Amino acid sequence: MKTLDDCRSAIDSIDNEILELLSKRMSVVKRVGDIKHESGTTVYRPEREKAIIERLAQRSEESGSVLNKGAIEAIFLEVFAVARNIELPERIAYLGPEGSFTHQAAENRFGGMSEYLSLSSIHAVFKTLESKRAKFGVVPIENSRDGIVGETLDYLAKSSVKIVAELYMPIHMSFVTKVHKLEDIKKIYSKDKGFGQCRDFLHEHGFMNVELIPVESTATAAILAAKEPNSAAICSHIAAKLYGVPTLFENIEDEIDNSTRFVILSDFKNAISQDDKTSIFVRLEDGVEAGSLVRFLEDFNNEKINFSKIESRPARDKGGFGYWFFMDFDGHIDDKRVQKAISKHQDEVTWLGSYAKGLN
Repeated sequence: MKTLDDCRSAIDSIDNEILELLSKRMSVVKRVGDIKHESGTTVYRPEREKAIIERLAQRSEESGSVLNKGAIEAIFLEVFAVARNIELPERIAYLGPEGSFTHQAAENRFGGMSEYLSLSSIHAVFKTLESKRAKFGVVPIENSRDGIVGETLDYLAKSSVKIVAELYMPIHMSFVTKVHKLEDIKKIYSKDKGFGQCRDFLHEHGFMNVELIPVESTATAAILAAKEPNSAAICSHIAAKLYGVPTLFENIEDEIDNSTRFVILSDFKNAISQDDKTSIFVRLEDGVEAGSLVRFLEDFNNEKINFSKIESRPARDKGGFGYWFFMDFDGHIDDKRVQKAISKHQDEVTWLGSYAKGLN
């Protein structure tokens, strides 16, 4: 290939081959969907998707391909999303509004073709799943800066809905505006936390004397910046794109390592994979007195089960200052060693889900 036209011709030919192969893949997917429908098997298999990406990433590395694991994941997550919609279109409920980071997380996992339902509260997401008005739900469960999302834990503890997958997503803020000159900006919209997370940026660009107006969500901020003259917003990338506001600066947050863990909720149990995590809620019968928590943890330690999170929550069904515990540990609920440890605490443990570990 000596010229640009030669390169473009080669790309067109390769694209034709990719299209033919994708068409063949989707034909097989359609048959998979028929089989799953006949057997009542769930369409979404996060452990299977993770295994495919791991296999392809290893193959790419061994062959010296220019595609790294991140690129492979980005490409194939969209392929998986299209495939699921061919198998059986599903509705996904998420904590809204449109353009929120939870919306971005939902699209990251379920793609642009899925049907989405924006809801105003975490409680509404759980109720929608319990009433079968949606198959999947996406809600935040913890943030690297702000800690655990208590509302998500409280509803998990009493709901029939389970965690079927998790994903960790970096939280990046964008500065968006339709104004051509920075000095013409008279007001900036965002959530109160948005302003707090981007204080250095605001100082550096002389915006501390501009009117900072807190609103209910970064998506609302983008909507207002799209409509009002001489205004700007600090919001998510997806909100800026959704509401047509040009992005002037990206990744303006003070701490670049801020991320949120989201969980995907549904009504089925995942099969065992090679790298699982299990979440449970523990109500110790003896409270936390006389080493009851230590004894509970020792039973798991004896089975060489590693805990990655232990979070206390107020025991709302008890008087005084009792506590429950939200716990994550390595392994699947059906693993023999996990079953052996839990068998000693059957009345104290509520299983919240077992799922393939997300990349942190």
